[in-house]
Amino acid sequence: MSPRLSRAGAALLCLTATATLVSCAGSDTDAGGRTTLDYWLWDDLQLPAYQECANVFQKANPGITIKITQTAWTQYWQNLTTEIVSGEAPDVWTDQSTYYPTYADGQQLLDLQPYVERDKVDLSGYQSGLTDVWVKDGRRYGLPKDWDTIAIVYNTDLLKKQGVDAADLAGLTWNPSDGGTLEQTIAKATIDTEGRNGLDPAFDKNHVKTYGFLPEWKDGNTGQNGWGPLAAANGFSYLDKNPWGTHYQYDDPKLVETIAWFKRLIDKGYAPRLDQKSSLYNSELLMAGKGAMTLAGSFTVSTYLDPELKGKFAYAPLPIGPAGRKSSINGLSDAIWAGTDHKEEAWKWVKFLASADCQDIVAEHGVVFPALKTSTQKALAGHQAKGEDVRVFTDAAAAKDGTFLLPVTERGTEIGPIVQDAIQSAILGQTTPEAALKSANDKVNGLLD
Repeated sequence: MSPRLSRAGAALLCLTATATLVSCAGSDTDAGGRTTLDYWLWDDLQLPAYQECANVFQKANPGITIKITQTAWTQYWQNLTTEIVSGEAPDVWTDQSTYYPTYADGQQLLDLQPYVERDKVDLSGYQSGLTDVWVKDGRRYGLPKDWDTIAIVYNTDLLKKQGVDAADLAGLTWNPSDGGTLEQTIAKATIDTEGRNGLDPAFDKNHVKTYGFLPEWKDGNTGQNGWGPLAAANGFSYLDKNPWGTHYQYDDPKLVETIAWFKRLIDKGYAPRLDQKSSLYNSELLMAGKGAMTLAGSFTVSTYLDPELKGKFAYAPLPIGPAGRKSSINGLSDAIWAGTDHKEEAWKWVKFLASADCQDIVAEHGVVFPALKTSTQKALAGHQAKGEDVRVFTDAAAAKDGTFLLPVTERGTEIGPIVQDAIQSAILGQTTPEAALKSANDKVNGLLD
């Protein structure tokens, strides 16, 4: 899932310095020799799929019980930090690529490479690029479980009223100078309280009923659901190399131009001001008709394509920028706590989670795309059988040079708030994008140094 950075990230900083590895994991063994493994995840929409996986696994392994705990994103990381520091971490937890380096550096994650080699696990069947993210210095800290790419999600009725259809959206262009046809479409979709769109000379930017675009400003240092895809389409790269780069490039003029364009979009009244934006998520604002478009990951398909919405929303490809069409591709894994008393049982569960036996079950639920390519095809077929067109996401993943990885480095949980605060200060007009990003870049590279 797409990350929302919070104070949980700051709490993770203490792990390397203060966490002591204690072999008293949340797992337990009863008098009959049956082992209970604690497994944590944060996505309530995925819980049914993984409970079904657990049921199948337990039937095949009668000596192991899987106890699943689901907690919302922010509390999830706070709880995990607390449990690790106290020596009571779950045996297995769902991990995210920008968070896991903190745990790896703190020696909290079990190296899975010896188990992969011993059991001859075939890594070739996963979506390209997903396995290498979890490797550092020859140690493997997870096996891929799912993936996501990004697209435009839009209100079909609102855009249709402005004469914009799916064919128009499929070929959108963008550049940081005039915004290309993306900005023209956003302007058309922006409606003031008198019913005039953003291209009307009489448009009142101070009294907007529906914004053409809803940006995301709480995506840390990745901009995954906001500025990231457009910055990449403008030629920006987070790092000198990724994963495990040694120098961030947030002062790149390509990113500065991108943030400046977003600021102008707000100044024109086509997007809400950050200091006046509701505390509601963009998905909720979109549902309420306060916005016409936003960027969203493939993990949102069960929300926007819910049959009860009766086709109110649809997806379109990201626009084509100066460097092409670019989507982030991100995936999750399952980590084993290095302090668990039941490493073999935990490995057996993680290996099952990464197998077709479980990922085909995940595919049937249609909430996310599984990491195995064969399971992805089953998920896609399931959506098509229900009349849901989600090919924009699989097309993005398959496009040559069409995806980029979120940044993976040490100190990632510290870097996220620094970059997010800098970008927000620029969007609020407290400083220029150039000055804000230069300052942030100096700070984050100082952390790596």
